[in-house]
Amino acid sequence: MNTCNIFHRIKVTLILFCFLALSGCKPPELTRLNVIVGLNVGESKEVKLTNGDAVNLKLTGINIVRDSLRKAVRAAFLTVTVDGEEITLGCGNYNMPVTVGKVKIDCPVIKEITATSSYYARSAILQSDARFRLWPANSPFIQKGTFAFPLKQSWMASRTQSQNEPAGLGWAENLESTNMGYHATHDFGGAEGMEEIFSATDGLVVSSNNEVLDGYEELPGDVRPDVVWIVDGRGWYIRYSHLNSIEPEIKAGTTIRMGQRIGYMGKQGGSGGWVHLHFGVHYRDPVTSVWEVEDAIPYLWEAYAGKYKPALLAIARPRLLAWTGDEITLDGSKSFSLGGDIVSYQWTFTDGTTADGAVHKKSYSTAGEYSEILKVTDSKGNVDYDFTYVQVYEKGHPEKRIPTIHPVYYPTLNIKPGDPVTFLVRTFGSDTGDEVWDFGDGTEKVTVNSGVIQRQTQNDGQYASAIHSFQKPGHYIVRVERINESGFPAIGHLHVTVIDD
Repeated sequence: MNTCNIFHRIKVTLILFCFLALSGCKPPELTRLNVIVGLNVGESKEVKLTNGDAVNLKLTGINIVRDSLRKAVRAAFLTVTVDGEEITLGCGNYNMPVTVGKVKIDCPVIKEITATSSYYARSAILQSDARFRLWPANSPFIQKGTFAFPLKQSWMASRTQSQNEPAGLGWAENLESTNMGYHATHDFGGAEGMEEIFSATDGLVVSSNNEVLDGYEELPGDVRPDVVWIVDGRGWYIRYSHLNSIEPEIKAGTTIRMGQRIGYMGKQGGSGGWVHLHFGVHYRDPVTSVWEVEDAIPYLWEAYAGKYKPALLAIARPRLLAWTGDEITLDGSKSFSLGGDIVSYQWTFTDGTTADGAVHKKSYSTAGEYSEILKVTDSKGNVDYDFTYVQVYEKGHPEKRIPTIHPVYYPTLNIKPGDPVTFLVRTFGSDTGDEVWDFGDGTEKVTVNSGVIQRQTQNDGQYASAIHSFQKPGHYIVRVERINESGFPAIGHLHVTVIDD
């Protein structure tokens, strides 16, 4: 680490120490609980964990799954052995760390993804075939009390883009682009001007509303009026982007507390026109001083689970891409239960068919965007739902655009019978048609229109709005659909949970 980086790290630590001391709090020692290891296929290393234990890690193979259109990486499965025990890990894309023997382990990224995406442009191309993070088996992912979920929102209540997932919300994917656009951080969709954004950590605001603190001019991403950069005691630079508004007190040079409101979610800046929080964690490699991306999903999940204590999590994501007639694989095996074993996986498809089992293969005869429903049930009777979006292009006619849809609702937590819920929607790639809502409770469908969205003015205007109340507790699968001028549908779903009054 060069002298300038050391100075900035000391500066941040001193500011945070003084701030917390004046607040009557003892500043936590902010260090990694994991170790980072790079391996090539066939290579093994002895890895010393943060608790002093050592394990032998070997990477024996990587199986890459590509789509049929762009040949982009849609999934990567790595075969590794930990102290001789062989397991398979998924790479990024909502995969959580796996416990094996003395460790928890994940693979946040592989070399090919860092080499073929503009989102990793400010990071170095990974020198090894794959990167791994290892924690002691009984360790939390991050130090307790030092990281919070930055939203008051049900987990993945709307559409998302995760690390390694090719960016393609709003305008779908550019089939002609050779830059695959693998997303390097995390996007959480939500309601514009309603969804509050909170600081995930204590820290120092080094950039806000287009201003940068002296000494922090070299940041790992954009400086814009809608962006806030906060540095925490680990030296992590955390980015909050596309904010609709920023609180007046969030200024460069001020300190911030974990859980303090930063502003409200929006679609400003380079959002692609869909409302979301771009949440990124970046750090300088202590050896090379190159900016790197930290996959925050384990930390976000641990913070969310600690606060809201969900019993079960269905995971059907990421989004998939296909030609008409080509077979794709839907995979819900990343789902997990915190209180029992998963005993049932059931898929419900937009064509009215169903299938049992975590993994299912499917093809589509008509182009469009489809939202397929995954229901998981555990041994204690807990139920959860998730959706995977499938963008299907007409084979032989890549020039025919497909519509894409972004439905959201607010609030997403603690909804009781009779409470008004605001449903918002926006459709891209459609010059005709209305959005039609089916709230899944037997009430009449509701028609709205989000208009025609142009790329040049994609950040202007509002989502189309409807307000609905549910009269009974339960799980509701809400559907919204719009058909474009080519007859291609865009179908979206939301999972609304209404609790007992």
